[in-house]
Amino acid sequence: MKNILLTLSSSLLIAAPAAARAPAVAGQFYPADKTELSRFADEALLAKGLDRPGGEIVAVVAPHAGYEFSGKMAGMAYKYAADSYDTVVILATGHTEAVKGAALLASDFYETPLGKVLPDRELAAALLKASPLFEDRPSAHAREHAVEVQLPFLQRRLKKPFKLLAATLNTNDLKDLKTIGAALAAALKGKKALLVISTDFSHYPAHADAAASDGAMLLAVRSMDPSLVWTTARILLEKKIPGLETCACGEAALEAGMEAARLLGARSFQPFKISDSFAEDPGASGPERVVGYISGAFLKSGQALELSLTKAQREALLKEARLTLENYFSGKQPTAGLEADPRLNLPGAVFVTLTRDGALRGCVGTIEPAMTLMDAVRYGAFSAALRDGRFRPVTKEELAGLRMEVSVLSPLKPVKPEDIKPQVNGVVAVTEGHSGLFLPQVWDEIPGKEDFLGELCSQKAGLPRDCWKDGKTRLYSFTVDAFKE
Repeated sequence: MKNILLTLSSSLLIAAPAAARAPAVAGQFYPADKTELSRFADEALLAKGLDRPGGEIVAVVAPHAGYEFSGKMAGMAYKYAADSYDTVVILATGHTEAVKGAALLASDFYETPLGKVLPDRELAAALLKASPLFEDRPSAHAREHAVEVQLPFLQRRLKKPFKLLAATLNTNDLKDLKTIGAALAAALKGKKALLVISTDFSHYPAHADAAASDGAMLLAVRSMDPSLVWTTARILLEKKIPGLETCACGEAALEAGMEAARLLGARSFQPFKISDSFAEDPGASGPERVVGYISGAFLKSGQALELSLTKAQREALLKEARLTLENYFSGKQPTAGLEADPRLNLPGAVFVTLTRDGALRGCVGTIEPAMTLMDAVRYGAFSAALRDGRFRPVTKEELAGLRMEVSVLSPLKPVKPEDIKPQVNGVVAVTEGHSGLFLPQVWDEIPGKEDFLGELCSQKAGLPRDCWKDGKTRLYSFTVDAFKE
């Protein structure tokens, strides 16, 4: 009966009379005059000096502010798209209504001063059938600008009429967003379609903080991992940077769109430009309060960005580990802002190890990312010196004789004992409310696997020595990027 009702509902949707969703922000966000609008869009689409992407475009990312601020950057997102698609899917921010998943304009059509864009009713019906996270909700589109401002560029760029699937999103449930992305990818398989992700970046920090936040978000996007984008946004917001209200005004659309693009074959993200409202139009806004913008494309070529650390970044982290203790002993307040290097603002799980004359003097850290990489180093250094219960607290007089080692952990992966690689893997054991961790460096002291795992259980987790053989004990492996003074 349920399938019959869904089929009937889909048939009614496809056959329903179309109504116009009239332009809501013409004359505000973009020119209302057809000739003026066409001229602006055509000039923006030229995007002189832009490097051609090295592969087929699966999806584009374009900002959605007023054209005087981000219109040129939005135009460049479409420059190298194909000149013909059967369907364009726009995933956009929902500024005006909270929605559980993705709110579609399933049967009505969008209008701009350049004409109407008809809906892809068949695609909408398929998505409504695929998951309850999709709903037909025209009210979520009635006053929304994030879809509308993209349409003039598409209307001028594409050589023949296309059908539109428009969706607004604003949930912060990552699981739901991945489900939406997967359903969208499944529905688009085999279709000649372009995916558009309509998003801005930071709102409304100072210019320098926008560069630091947006730079970190860009690195997360280039990793091709929606989970890292989600985690990065939350950890940056937890720092309470003045004015920073969101790291991406369109984060939900970005994460769902990334998942869809990845499943449709995207392997890399090529940024065309990253900027902000002050940089784009200094006369209209000052540097104290800006909006960040991103323009780029997901490609079937290339590969995800490897987030390895450079020599300079390693040196900066080691320097900060020592400086954290020097500041503590001198009574200076810890740093609370963002780093100029965006890589150090990404989430990080870190252990800091202190030694004196080759002997361990403290070792504390985080197993999973709970703060920025730089903050994780500060936390590890402070805690290793003053909160490692195995040792008395470090004194100011000892500091000069201590040596710092930083170990940046990879994500944890479930593992079986036979798959653990000596000298390579660190290991975490978890059971019955107890847990313990050994860094890979411990293999130098305990080279035998059974002894290594036995000491992990008994010494670190406070459990029977053979707990690693118990099926109830969960084992996780990881690697580290370790460097020391």
